Amino acid sequence: MDTPSINQRLRQYFDGRIVRKDLTKTIKEGANVPVYVLEFLLGQYCSSDDEEVIEAGVQNVKRILAENYVRPDEAQKILSQLRRIGSYTVIDMVTVSLDIQKNCYFASFSNLGLPKVPIEDAYPEMYDRLLCGGIWCIIQLDYEYIEEEKKNGYPIRIRKLTPIQMPRVDLHEVKEGRKAFSKEEWMDVLLRSIGMEPDRLTLREKWLLLIRMIPLVENNYNLCELGPRSTGKSHLYKEISPNSILVSGGQTTVANLFYNMGRKTVGLVGLWDCVAFDEVAGIRFKDKDGVQIMKDYMASGSFARGKEEKAASASMVFVGNINQSVDVLLKTSSLFDPFPPEMGTDTAFLDRIHCYLPGWEVPKFRPEHFTDDYGFITDYLAEFVRELRKEQYSDALDRWFRLGKNLNQRDVIAVRRTMDGLLKLIYPDGEFSKEELEEVLKIALEMRRRVKEQLKKLGGMEFYDVNFSYIDNETFEERYVTVPEQGGGKLIPEGICNPGQVYTVSRGKSGMIGVFRLESQMLPGNGKFDRTGIGSDRDARESSSTAFNFLKANGNRISGSISTTTKDYIINYQDLQGIGMTGKLALPSLIALCSIALGRPTLGSLAVLGEISISGTIMKVDELANTLQCCLDSGAKKVLIPSVSMIDFATVPADLMGAFQLIPYSSAEDAVFKALGVE
Repeated sequence: MDTPSINQRLRQYFDGRIVRKDLTKTIKEGANVPVYVLEFLLGQYCSSDDEEVIEAGVQNVKRILAENYVRPDEAQKILSQLRRIGSYTVIDMVTVSLDIQKNCYFASFSNLGLPKVPIEDAYPEMYDRLLCGGIWCIIQLDYEYIEEEKKNGYPIRIRKLTPIQMPRVDLHEVKEGRKAFSKEEWMDVLLRSIGMEPDRLTLREKWLLLIRMIPLVENNYNLCELGPRSTGKSHLYKEISPNSILVSGGQTTVANLFYNMGRKTVGLVGLWDCVAFDEVAGIRFKDKDGVQIMKDYMASGSFARGKEEKAASASMVFVGNINQSVDVLLKTSSLFDPFPPEMGTDTAFLDRIHCYLPGWEVPKFRPEHFTDDYGFITDYLAEFVRELRKEQYSDALDRWFRLGKNLNQRDVIAVRRTMDGLLKLIYPDGEFSKEELEEVLKIALEMRRRVKEQLKKLGGMEFYDVNFSYIDNETFEERYVTVPEQGGGKLIPEGICNPGQVYTVSRGKSGMIGVFRLESQMLPGNGKFDRTGIGSDRDARESSSTAFNFLKANGNRISGSISTTTKDYIINYQDLQGIGMTGKLALPSLIALCSIALGRPTLGSLAVLGEISISGTIMKVDELANTLQCCLDSGAKKVLIPSVSMIDFATVPADLMGAFQLIPYSSAEDAVFKALGVE
C-alpha cells in the first residue's frame, strides 16, 4: 500500500487548518494586506479539495477585499459611500488611544485616514494590542449625522469590530498530527506555511529559515540577523505572524517599548510575543537610559520603572543589512558593525544576544523560492507556535550530552534556548532521537559561538573562551563546533612550510591583532634588498630594514654560509586578515631571510612572536593573552616566544597556555636556531 502524500496527510490530520499558498500569493499581489489577513479569509471560504469550491471561494475573497479592504488612495471614496449608504464594512489596521481629558477611547484607521473615531471601552479591554501598534480588523461602521449634535458629536460610529485572528488552537491536535510526518517532511510543511518552497533550498538553508521562527516559539529570546538585502529578514515578523510587531529603524522611546509612566501601561514588550527592529543601524533611543533598560530586559525579561519592576515575555529580534562582504567585515571590524555605536561596541549589550543568524547564507529570494503548495494557515501556525511557548524541551540535552567547559553561564542559557526553540518547532510532540538532538545542539552552539567570536574581537580576553564543545555522556568523546566564516584554522597550515615562509601574529594598523605571512626569495646579486606588499608604511619599511641590517652585521654568527654581498633578497609581506601592515615584523623578517638563505623551513604550524630593536634587543609581546588566542584561532600548534614575555604568563588562562608547544628564546640568534630546528 502506498504511503499517502504529504498533502493527503495534511488534509487528514489538519483539515480546515491548511491553505494552498498559491491562492495567497495570487491575491496578495493585488492587495497590500498581511498574509495572515488573506489566509483568515481563505480559510473561511476556500477550505475544500473541490476546485470549483476553491475557485468560488477565491472570487468571494477577492470581492470582499475589493469592496472592504481600504486602499489609502480610495479612502475618500469609501467615506463618501459610508455617508451615502449609512453603513459600511471595512478591513483596516486599527489603533486605539486614550484621551485623558475626555476620559474616553478613540480609534485611528490607518488606511482610511480617520484619526479619532469613538470606540467603546470594551474593545481595548478585550484586545489590548489595539492600544499599542494596532491590529488588522474587520469593522462595521455606521454613519449618522445629527444637526443638533454637530458641534460636539461625531457622525461615524463603530457598530462591531472583529480582530482578524483564529481562536485558540488545540495543541494536542498538533502533537498528534506531527507523528504522521518525518522530520524532513515536517520541516517542509513549516517552511511552506511561511510561504517558502523547500525543494529550492539546501538543508542548511532550511535550518536557517526555521531559526527565524524561534523568537515566536521561545519567551525572551534575543536573535540577530544581518545580511544582504532581499533575503526576507523582516518578512516573517511583518507579514506572517500576527503575534509580532516590526519596529522600523528610527527613534524609539522607553515609554513606547517598555513602560509609559504617565499612563502606567506596559509598552510593546508586554503586548507582543516578538518585537523586531528593522534596519538596526537606525535605532535611536530618545531616552539616555534606553539602551541600559534594553540590556536589563534582554538579560532578565524584566525592567525597572519608578519603584516597580515589570516582567514581560516578548523576544527581541534585530535585523539589518550588511552592505559589504562578510570577509571584509571580519577583517576590518566585527559582524556587529551595522549596529549603532552605542549598541555595536557595547559588549554587555551584545553578550545578551542568544543567536547570530548568518543572513549572508540565506539565498536572495526569487519567484521560484515561494511555494504554490499547501501549508498551515499562517494564523493557525502562529497560534500553535504561541501555545508552544509554554512548553520546554531543552532538558533532554542532559540525557545524552553535556556542554564543554569553555561555555560560561550566558553561553549555556543561549544554547539551551536555541535548542528549545528548534526542538519545539521540529518535534512539538517531544519525540526525537539522540542523533536528532545532536543535530540541533550543533546548530545552537554555532549560533552562539558566532556572537562570542565577535565579542572576543571587541572585548579581548574577557571573551577568550570561544572554542565551544559538547561531550557525549556515553563515549565521553568531546566534539568541537566551529563557525564556517571564521576559517581561522586555515591561516597557519599544518605541516612544514617552504623555506623562507614565516607566519607571525601582531597588532595591525587598525588596532586589531591578526596573522601576517612572510615569503622570502634569494637570487644571485650584489646584496640588494627589496620588499613587496608593504606599501608606503614607514614603520613597516623601517622594520624590514632593521632585519636585513641585523643580518648583514651578524650573519656569520648564525651561519658561515649566509652571504649578504653576493645574494639579493626579496620579502613579500601578506596581511592575511586585512588589519593594516604593522611596523613590528623585524624578528619574523630576520627568520624568513635566514630560512631562505640556509634552505631550511621553519618548524611546522609555527607562529613567531616578539620583536628586536636595531641593536638586537629582544622586546616582549604586547597583550600576550590576546595574541596567543589569535595564534590558537589561526591554527598554530607551536609558538616561538621571547623569554622576557614569561613575566606575563600569569595573565594567560591555563587552558590557553596548554594549547601550544611554547618555545622560548633569549636572543635573535637563538630565535633563528629554534625556529629552524637547528640544534
